[in-house]
Amino acid sequence: KRAVYDAAISAGAREAHLIEEPTAAAIGAGLPVNETRGSMVVDIGGGTTEVAVFAMGGIVVSRSIRVAGDEMDEDIIQYARSKYNLLIGDRMAERVKIGIGSAFPLPEERTMTLRGRNLINGLPQTVEISSIELREAMAPSINIIVDTVRDTLDETPPELVADLMETGICLAGGGAQIRGLAERLEDTVKMRVWVAEDPMTCVARGAGVVLENVEVWNRSLTGLHRGSTQH
Repeated sequence: KRAVYDAAISAGAREAHLIEEPTAAAIGAGLPVNETRGSMVVDIGGGTTEVAVFAMGGIVVSRSIRVAGDEMDEDIIQYARSKYNLLIGDRMAERVKIGIGSAFPLPEERTMTLRGRNLINGLPQTVEISSIELREAMAPSINIIVDTVRDTLDETPPELVADLMETGICLAGGGAQIRGLAERLEDTVKMRVWVAEDPMTCVARGAGVVLENVEVWNRSLTGLHRGSTQH
């Protein structure tokens, strides 16, 4: 935190404010983080997944794990290697993840072509992969995210859990767009799970909202300011 703050000041900013990523995501998604009732966000980015429960403008319970979109891509790469002896790149893995990736059975399962290099003969090869197979490939990362959400709820005070039964859990970040992820979480935690509008831009939108009225959102900022020794 100190390094980010110092970098902003060194770059010429008169003042700098720091905000936790899940807080920015929640504000960008329109969650009532400043109210007494609880709200919850699961922000699934590229490198990390941030899970947080809010009340009274602050984070009550939070978890951060290094399992998110990039790890799902790696799951797909390893699946293609082990099942088809096919070496594919990051872009190919991300393409099929976006194209047919899912966390819950689809109403109509689909297929897509994987293109890569055969690890046995070294020649180019194409393989048809189904959304069922891809769901199996992505399961390790999806399961960790689901378990993290459940563990966060286990640590949440009962009165806030009661609030969440009404308000639900909001999904943000690029990973929120994985088909069936909301349904998978609903099936596990037995409460409503919904995807934020334009989930990929929630963090940026939330940071913008805070900058427009810092005084209103002061409790949502981290406690670091000029002259502070906090790290």
